[in-house]
Amino acid sequence: MERVRSCETQPLLGHLEEEEFRTTDEPSVDFDPNGDPDNPMDWTKPYKWGVVALLFFMAFTVTFTCIGVVPVAERIILDLEGNQSKSASILLVTVWELGEAAGPLLIAPLSEIYGRYPVFNVANIIFIIGVLLAAVSETAGLFIFARFLTGFAVASNVLNPAIIGDIYPSELRGSGMSLVMLAPLLGGAIGPAISGAIAETFGWRKILWISAVIAVICEIFFFTMLRETYKVPILQRRAARLRKETNDKSLKCAWDSDNEGAAMSWLALRAAFTRPMVVLRDSSVLQLLSIYGGLVFSFNYIMATTLPTILKNIYGFSPTLIGLSFLAFSFGAGGGIVLCNFFLDSIYLKLGKSSGGAALPEYRLPFMIGGAAVLPVVVLLYGWVPYAYWSVGLLLLAVAGFGFTIIMTWVPLASYIVDAFGLYSASALTMVLISRCLGGTLLPLAIPPLTDALGLGYGFVVLAAICVAMMPLPVVIMRYGSRWRQSSVYTRNG
Repeated sequence: MERVRSCETQPLLGHLEEEEFRTTDEPSVDFDPNGDPDNPMDWTKPYKWGVVALLFFMAFTVTFTCIGVVPVAERIILDLEGNQSKSASILLVTVWELGEAAGPLLIAPLSEIYGRYPVFNVANIIFIIGVLLAAVSETAGLFIFARFLTGFAVASNVLNPAIIGDIYPSELRGSGMSLVMLAPLLGGAIGPAISGAIAETFGWRKILWISAVIAVICEIFFFTMLRETYKVPILQRRAARLRKETNDKSLKCAWDSDNEGAAMSWLALRAAFTRPMVVLRDSSVLQLLSIYGGLVFSFNYIMATTLPTILKNIYGFSPTLIGLSFLAFSFGAGGGIVLCNFFLDSIYLKLGKSSGGAALPEYRLPFMIGGAAVLPVVVLLYGWVPYAYWSVGLLLLAVAGFGFTIIMTWVPLASYIVDAFGLYSASALTMVLISRCLGGTLLPLAIPPLTDALGLGYGFVVLAAICVAMMPLPVVIMRYGSRWRQSSVYTRNG
């Protein structure tokens, strides 16, 4: 049923959006509060879980592709360049994150103008092109460029949490959020486990051809089964259709401009493309979360680029065994997912009830505080075990610890941002992802000089000390975040 009613509260907008979205007192088109098939919040439970499955599938695919070449990065550089270069092999792995730092600056704002569906599908096609280019590369430079392109086209990191926010109310987001966060970590563990054996038997190019086939299958499902989830373009299109059908030009949704076609104007596009930076500048909470989230996730790539060398040189592992060792990361991540899946929403609601009011986004953060407490121990253990030639089992325990702490940090962090930033969660997530990607690209490049100067053990002691220094940040945000958010038009309560 079509719903036409008086316009209600407009989402808080910065000065750049005043001309992009203009609300009037005229009647406006909205979803039917008694149930509306076009409202993503009202979709059936099985279809919502189907959407989550699609997001899981794509997130798994892109990370499988990214991390799948990690165990054989040195071999790829040797085959393409005829010599071994440690810096080139690290860049081959981490340049993906550099692409992911640039991509969201387009992906997030475009999804807030045109919707999640078209942006996701275009990004998926560019991703497939990048994988095919990498598979046929004959030089290291072309291969690294192809890796950058595939990283640039990864839409799942920024859009998956936003889509979960589009289709689930805040009290039900924990399970969906934890699953889409598990997918890339699972792909990052299974990829090396499979690729090590494939590379030894068939060559490293087969890994990329397999990734391309999986990505094509995934895109077919995306194109045919996913519907638009972002309510702004849904209601804009409904209003346009009703104006055409009824010839009543007064019918508008809350995000329609007074000027026809304003969403295509330069002003609207400029506002959308600059919005991530505006949101970051406007929110001290987002600035702190970006710094801490980037630091924590960088250990995923620090581990991915150092573990193969450690296992090969110190423990004598073959490429196949090195790949299988990454499964320890999945076990740890799986443990974190189980905890988040069962307790993230319940703790959020319980803290809301105990406070005597509505649940605040800050009530998502207790698990993040726990992860911050565990991380320094994991970092110290990971560096000291091979340095002291202790059992490889302890090293794999530390690898599992990385998976656990990253999940315990990023699921609450993404849930917090979706709750706090609402319609602008994609833009807010973009800045966190840029911080994460820059950390994942640059920090692994600093590890060889650090460990060469201090040794593997003491190098990671320094990293553990940095984690200890950053540990209070989640506690501070949990305690003062609600007050700080009131200074930002994008996160102010009410």
